[in-house]
Amino acid sequence: MAGPSKPASMPPPVPTRTSSGIEVRPVYTPADLEKQQHDHESQVGYPGQLPFTRGIQPTMYRGRLWTMRQYAGMGDAEESNKRYKYLLAHGTTGLSVAFDLPTQIGMDSDHPMALGEVGKVGVAIDSIEDMERLFAGIDLEKISTSMTINATASILLALYVAVARRTGRDLRKLSGTVQNDILKEYIARGTYIYPPHKAMRIVTDLFAYTNRTLPEWNTISISGYHMREAGCTAVQEVAFTLANGLTYVHAAVDAGLNVDEFAPRISFFFNCHNNFLEEIAKFRAARRMWAGLMRERVGAKNPRSLMLRFHTQTAGSTLQAQQPEINIVRTALQALAAVLGGTQSLHTNGFDEALALPTEDAARIALRTQQIIAYESGAPQTVDPLAGSYYIEHLTDQIEERAQAYLGKIDALGGMLKAIEKGYVQQEIQNAAYDFQQAVDSREAVIVGVNQFQIDEEKSVPIQRVDEAQERKQVERIRALRARRDATSCKTALDRVEAAARSGDNLMPHIISAVESYATVGEISDVLRRVFGEHQETVVI
Repeated sequence: MAGPSKPASMPPPVPTRTSSGIEVRPVYTPADLEKQQHDHESQVGYPGQLPFTRGIQPTMYRGRLWTMRQYAGMGDAEESNKRYKYLLAHGTTGLSVAFDLPTQIGMDSDHPMALGEVGKVGVAIDSIEDMERLFAGIDLEKISTSMTINATASILLALYVAVARRTGRDLRKLSGTVQNDILKEYIARGTYIYPPHKAMRIVTDLFAYTNRTLPEWNTISISGYHMREAGCTAVQEVAFTLANGLTYVHAAVDAGLNVDEFAPRISFFFNCHNNFLEEIAKFRAARRMWAGLMRERVGAKNPRSLMLRFHTQTAGSTLQAQQPEINIVRTALQALAAVLGGTQSLHTNGFDEALALPTEDAARIALRTQQIIAYESGAPQTVDPLAGSYYIEHLTDQIEERAQAYLGKIDALGGMLKAIEKGYVQQEIQNAAYDFQQAVDSREAVIVGVNQFQIDEEKSVPIQRVDEAQERKQVERIRALRARRDATSCKTALDRVEAAARSGDNLMPHIISAVESYATVGEISDVLRRVFGEHQETVVI
């Protein structure tokens, strides 16, 4: 049983600034928008029309609800397959795959450095056989699949394509997203392998391949989520995410791709944090900015090239181990903000994720949170219901103005790649994270249950545990696969991957052939390591 709450001295004051440091006045009037020279027609407009501030579709959720995804993956493929089928049975409308760390950094499960990490933070995938087990009994033509994978994105997409082929699926009907966003790995997350310029070549190869072969597939999910988890502000999340997006677009154009052919399949991935109204304004500002940047900096003309389509995940970093049940409230508010901000896809975190991977019960409650917003709250009934609010429009303008200032600084440094190499972006995020922690330590920022409103005795909650035997089983599988496959055929396929990497040919067809010859994720990654080398991190102090 939970003990009594600790007595509080004085109630903490209401903050007077947003999480991005934007000053909040007690009341807003039309005069505030007049001071900013706010023009409703050009800056807000109508849903489904430039500048898309109010949403990318004229009817938004009245026409189609957002895709309800639940990010999941643990242990081996069979265990994760069970969780996917559980979620589908409870109403999830899209799958979202979490991979373990060895898979993310291109190491097979029997690699010495993989010891103790196999299946721990996601599912272990080493080969086409694992991918077949992962999606056994799931029709890939009828479900949208999102895969959170970056350095090895080309290999995991190749595995997905190979499984679809084996099961007789039409590749043109496959829908989903592969994250494929390597720049944020150098900035905030760390699961990179190759140097940035070489990694960008793999990204654009994937763009070109999917353009021709997978017309319904999102080629990239440009992620602000992980930068926000690392401590950046809402303004920084918009600025750095869009700067990364422009870098990918320019790289693809430089590789000979037509912007209006590939840009409609670009997607984004944002965090939704605790400052409810700032987060709604953040999404509106990001849409408006992307439309302008694509027109002005890239010359895109197809209206679909200008649309910022995005997935949202509620903020894992806001989940607390203390009084974990109240994380349900945090997640509900964040999910509602994402819906009011116009997201196309949403994942809601389990309340127990500050302690472990979510249990089935926690995952179900998280999904039910989305379903209550969809069917009981009334929020989807009208498009962008907060448009015209003096405060929301003021915040939207302020976020855009401050994010544009960041883009100007990045331009002055020579672009996003240079800014990353110089450590500028990393330093800005570290500074923001430090400032926030200082505010928490001083109780200027209140975290309920952590620095205010604590209880003396915490109630234990059941947590999800990954069976250690699954790692041994996975290691045995990969070794057995190597022993029985046609070694000559596999080596020939790997040699072709290496030749393509050296020659500049598109890597994707050769990687698909390799996985179909039972080459593993680690073996293909090692071939590319041999050609491209490995990235050494810039240390920022």
